[in-house]
Amino acid sequence: QVQLVESGGGLVQAGGSLRLSCAASGSIFTINNMGWYRQAPGKQRELVARITSGGTTNYADSVKGRFTISRDNPKKTVFLQMNSLKSEDTAVYYCNADGISTIAGFYGSAFWGQGTQVTVSS
Repeated sequence: QVQLVESGGGLVQAGGSLRLSCAASGSIFTINNMGWYRQAPGKQRELVARITSGGTTNYADSVKGRFTISRDNPKKTVFLQMNSLKSEDTAVYYCNADGISTIAGFYGSAFWGQGTQVTVSS
């Protein structure tokens, strides 16, 4: 019954910004980890940023200083603020969540969003 719904992707010029959102729906009490992955054409899916329920974050080296991950626990939503975007940031971005406690039980395995396209033009 858990579903991750993403929004905020689109087309932006290099140097611009986008803010991605991912809201978890369902009868959810808590979520342990939430994060963002991306997959560029011809590349493996890679971790972009991750945040724990306590607010601990980690980032891929390629986005450090440019991207910021945050979460709103009451709203069960994770955000990715993407600044100073580069053409190499172009990818499909996927929301991820694990350790989800719901009214129906606990889910230790990860859930994924549908993916949202981010295209950075030069």
